[in-house]
Amino acid sequence: MADERAQRRLAAILAADVVGYGRLMEQDEAGTLAALKERRKGILKPLVEQHHGRIVKVMGDGVLVEFASPVNSIACAMELQKRMAAANDGLPEERQILLRIGINLGDVIVEGGDLYGDGVNIAARLQTEAEPGGICVSAKVRDEVGRKLAVAFEDLGARGLKNVGAPVHIYRVAGTPAVTVAAYKPSADKPSIAVLPFANMSGDPEQDYFADGVAEDMITMLSRLPWLLVIARNSSFTFKGKAADIKEIAHTLGVRYVLEGSVRKGGGRLRITGQLIDASNGTHLWADHFDGTLDDIFNLQDQVTASVVGAIEPKLRTAEIERAWRKPTESLDAYDLYLRALALSYYNRDENRRAVQLLRKVIALDPHYANAYGLAGLCIFWQKAYGWISPTDPLIDEGIRMARTAADEARTEPEALWMAGGVVGLLGGDLKGGLALIERSLSLNPNSANAYTHGSLLHAYLGEIDKAIALGERSMRLSPHDPLASHNMIAFSWAHFMVGRYEEAEAWCDRALQMRSSLLPGFRIKAATCGLLGKVVEAREAVERLLALSPDETLTRLKTYYAVPMKKPGCLEAFLEGLRKAGLPA
Repeated sequence: MADERAQRRLAAILAADVVGYGRLMEQDEAGTLAALKERRKGILKPLVEQHHGRIVKVMGDGVLVEFASPVNSIACAMELQKRMAAANDGLPEERQILLRIGINLGDVIVEGGDLYGDGVNIAARLQTEAEPGGICVSAKVRDEVGRKLAVAFEDLGARGLKNVGAPVHIYRVAGTPAVTVAAYKPSADKPSIAVLPFANMSGDPEQDYFADGVAEDMITMLSRLPWLLVIARNSSFTFKGKAADIKEIAHTLGVRYVLEGSVRKGGGRLRITGQLIDASNGTHLWADHFDGTLDDIFNLQDQVTASVVGAIEPKLRTAEIERAWRKPTESLDAYDLYLRALALSYYNRDENRRAVQLLRKVIALDPHYANAYGLAGLCIFWQKAYGWISPTDPLIDEGIRMARTAADEARTEPEALWMAGGVVGLLGGDLKGGLALIERSLSLNPNSANAYTHGSLLHAYLGEIDKAIALGERSMRLSPHDPLASHNMIAFSWAHFMVGRYEEAEAWCDRALQMRSSLLPGFRIKAATCGLLGKVVEAREAVERLLALSPDETLTRLKTYYAVPMKKPGCLEAFLEGLRKAGLPA
């Protein structure tokens, strides 16, 4: 329930975020933090005051600003991008600080000086649609500004934004400085590739899950080739539905090759098309299409993979491709249901529960489908992690059983092995056993960003900070634009917490919360670290946000939860003491 002191008002919300923040911090943490502090003080704050705005909060690499007037918000944003570009003059490309900005006009909830609601959420999502140095606004902002400013708007059309119900019509503010962002350089010792989301050509939006599943399978198949560096699905799928230059995509993701394609499914027939582009010179290395019945889907995927691999490395033996892939199931009905579940399996409570129901049907159709067991266990873990079920819910035992069955059935299925390893460690408390499964997964697929992320988190809970950070950094190289990169940051936060580095733990937590403002584990760590550091106001605010997201959070509940994975002596006690000092109820 919202606080009675909360108020509503109409506001123009500006959300800004630093492009490539993780890369900048990795290269020079102290220098990056100093430069950000200087620009906030010398550029951002004076401009906001000049345009009658209010800085709501600064978290990690982002900032949220409120304006009473959308005209002032755009004027401020344009001048901010202009000043940032000027400040970058003379700096090498890899050290430049670039912003993406999103602006929305909408109803907001004001509570304790902070802002909540769809008005804020849409601004944050618009920011992710902007190019480096650019500004994206909603149609409401564009319509309100009209001709009150000498500014042109480019119509980008209506787009579906993550966690926003209806599509939002977006406009780009023209005239912002043209800038480029430095990317990780392609690996010098092995070829690198990104597989973009395949277009759904079936004429039925309901079939998007199937096209996504085919592309994801292609990523998995290519990832199992140890000589090839493959960008993770979460990063390459950020380009879904966007018109972008292939060279720009390759530069952003740090790869040489890009594979794009389409899927047409209908009337029992299936067509998969693909084209492979060498982004270093823009040439098409290969393009073809493959037709068959739905029963031929795995064979068609094999043909696409073989063609891609043959274009990159002609001398590769066919046997190596065959070893990299085997049919996940003989049941096409089970495969279709699995893809539907995969599309629902992330972080929405109702969709997550639907995914588990679908996966139970998959297992009934094919009791040996390892990936289905692994994904079901992972979904149940998320239900516990996000407070959707209690730490003692009987469903948790089912999740652990699912994970162990996935490990037994997996044999050479790397996806099932890392999912099983994560669940065995995080849900079952067997950190060493979970890491052993993840190591098996990585031996089969050295390109799995998800495997590295979960390994990082398990090492963090063991207090093995160097290993946790090394695996997390590897994950971010494989998925440099992952919308779920907050999980790596949470792993880093736990790693620092376990060795008593509470200030560093809080800093990484802030970065995670900037990426995902509803990240429940983030507010738990934030409250605990601030409590231990004596930051009373910040600790209380974190507890308020925590209870707003999960009203049933108590010290007793979290003690039961974290006693499972938190094995390093003294850490659970310190965590609970921090939460107690922050004001979390017993």
